Amino acid sequence: MTKRSGAADAASFWWRKPDRLDWRAALLSPLAAIYGAVARKRMMQATPPQIAMPVLCIGNFTVGGAGKTPTCIAFAQAATAAGLKPGIVSRGYGGTFRGVHLVDGTKDTAKLTGDEPLLLARHAMVAVSADRFAAAKILQHHGCDFIIMDDGFQSMRLHYDYALLVVDAVRGIGNGRIIPAGPVRAPVMTQLQQASALLRISPNHLQGDDAALTVIRMAARANKPFFDAKLVSIAHQPVEGQRYLAFAGIGNPQKFYSSVQELGGEVVINRSFGDHYSYRPEDIRLLLNDARNAGLVLATTAKDYVRLSQLGHAAQGDWLKEIAVFDVELDFGRVNVLERVIKTTRQNYLDRSLKL
Repeated sequence: MTKRSGAADAASFWWRKPDRLDWRAALLSPLAAIYGAVARKRMMQATPPQIAMPVLCIGNFTVGGAGKTPTCIAFAQAATAAGLKPGIVSRGYGGTFRGVHLVDGTKDTAKLTGDEPLLLARHAMVAVSADRFAAAKILQHHGCDFIIMDDGFQSMRLHYDYALLVVDAVRGIGNGRIIPAGPVRAPVMTQLQQASALLRISPNHLQGDDAALTVIRMAARANKPFFDAKLVSIAHQPVEGQRYLAFAGIGNPQKFYSSVQELGGEVVINRSFGDHYSYRPEDIRLLLNDARNAGLVLATTAKDYVRLSQLGHAAQGDWLKEIAVFDVELDFGRVNVLERVIKTTRQNYLDRSLKL
């Protein structure tokens, strides 16, 4: 049996079904109305700066993990295969760098840039900045000819030629309410108006209801196309029959625990930390001790492993070798979604450039 411990999710009520109104969501509704009005005004009235390159935005309706990182990686790989030189613009959430920084995957740390930029930098040039236009400019200066914007859909700080909104088939848009009453970043219809298409991401073997159906139907009524992709788990070591203490500090750790079991492993204990959690040496010592006492193998995500590797020997010993690492990638099946979206993004840019 899986034992759940670790950091509690302070906003767990966000992810309950929309038809079950939680008292906390009701209490926070007035604040959500204000937040939503501000977000709507920004999205509808802002005039984001334009750069002379095609810009593909990978966003999502809600806070938390929906699959943006593997989606950005898939498009970076497809753009490279198409003969382009993609560059990725990232906010660098969790990092301490201020200004504009070109990520060096061999020298930079997750503490400086955040964990996601280090993963993305394995596949394309990455610039980190809160000023997404400035980040795009530095990528342009270094020869990039196709920009992939990781998140930033609602911030309107860089004009995009195509906005692909990712939605998780397991969690959908949660209770459908706006921050802080729910996880939604701006009114859903406002976001749909600005979106070009939706991408529904499902685990390889979806169990239970498809939580994305509600927003998919809304997109259909708004005449917005949607695509499908499967999230496929990848292990860097044998998994079948292994028993794990699995831990993660990501937006949706349950997705990771399920993926371990899909590959044939048994998650005996799980430990959930906050999204982008900065691990401390004492965290590692406790995890190692609990795993050894229970005769279990430690397991975590590639994103968490990037942050853990920055600790070096702070937790004493060569403990990194004791951790099994799991990654994910997207499978679009036989549909050429990547090529179609890239082609449309470039065409939209050409149409825009005629008006500049």
